[in-house]
Amino acid sequence: MAPNPAPSHTFVRPNAGRIRRSAAAAVAGLTAVALLSACGYGSKAADNGSGGSADSAAAAGASGVKLSSPTVRIGYFANLTHGTALVGLQEGIFQKELGATQVKTQVFNAGPAEIEALNAGSIDIGWIGPSPAINGYTKSDGKSLKIIGGSASGGVKLVVNPDRISSLDDLKGKKIATPQLGNTQDVALLNYLAGKGYKVDAASGAGDVSVVRTDNKVTPDAYRQGSIDGAWVPEPTASKLVTLGAKVLLDEKDVWPDKKFVITNIIVSQKFLKEHPDVVEAVLRGSVNTNAFIKANPDKAKADANEAIKKEAGNALEPAILDPAWSDIDFLDDPLANTLQAEADHAVTAGLLKKPNLNGIYDLTLLNKVLAAKGQAPVADAGLGTK
Repeated sequence: MAPNPAPSHTFVRPNAGRIRRSAAAAVAGLTAVALLSACGYGSKAADNGSGGSADSAAAAGASGVKLSSPTVRIGYFANLTHGTALVGLQEGIFQKELGATQVKTQVFNAGPAEIEALNAGSIDIGWIGPSPAINGYTKSDGKSLKIIGGSASGGVKLVVNPDRISSLDDLKGKKIATPQLGNTQDVALLNYLAGKGYKVDAASGAGDVSVVRTDNKVTPDAYRQGSIDGAWVPEPTASKLVTLGAKVLLDEKDVWPDKKFVITNIIVSQKFLKEHPDVVEAVLRGSVNTNAFIKANPDKAKADANEAIKKEAGNALEPAILDPAWSDIDFLDDPLANTLQAEADHAVTAGLLKKPNLNGIYDLTLLNKVLAAKGQAPVADAGLGTK
């Protein structure tokens, strides 16, 4: 697919503020379900001021068919695991499918703020991690969102100080960081430790292994200062730690069947899906085409993603961080629904979540329509689809 003219979306710089909650405060202030939070950086969204619901004025799509909304508001993180959104917007692939329907973007630092924006009608579609998607769906009694597609798998590692930890048997008594209490990586580490026989109190992080909840932005400094012995973190934080001397002790994909697990999904407001299915289908075509572009043009796609991150963060990622981080992420259309249920089960086992009812969280109808038009096999919802 040839690159398209520059897209007409607007990038918004995220709020630089950081929020670091203690485990005690999080437990006191949230229900067990609400403990599930984002796997991204920081905590607040940037608002581009494009609020207000999309109206029904007709807009011409790429195929000449008029779409039902003149705008679509898309949310995502400026993270490599959201590479489909970063590359698709940078290359103008989404805009090509949407035609005159204007793309408006909003960049988030964490999942809870993105879910709040979706619920408030500030965005229509978003790229987001599994834990906040589960949280948003269950807290709304299944009324707020639908997962309509996959985006990425992998990109999470356990990296450690090799002077203190040389094998997985050396974790006892050590301090391992995760991004946030109850977030996707926090749940993964707690589940892994439990499987190895280590006892850890999920709320406080105290136990045979100390789980230290630390914002990804400050984790490298904590490692450099020696206040943590390692971290179970997403990219590019894992590769940043490696540049500081850390070693990869475990790639999370190695603990999953087929070495795949969902790290990023595509969600949509149920209201927007009902009112503008043609626009949603166009975005999904853009996503599928972007993933194909990434596979066919890995170096160009990597550069696109880094350029988008530079626009948001002010600095591009160094090759020593960018290259290994990008190569560890698998961009795909399949939402890997069976792994979403497994991640929810892990959170229940850890005591961070009451058993959720995820029936109906997926609606893959439009994605499978797009895939069928390209001669590709449908993807499954693991029995959690719209009835």
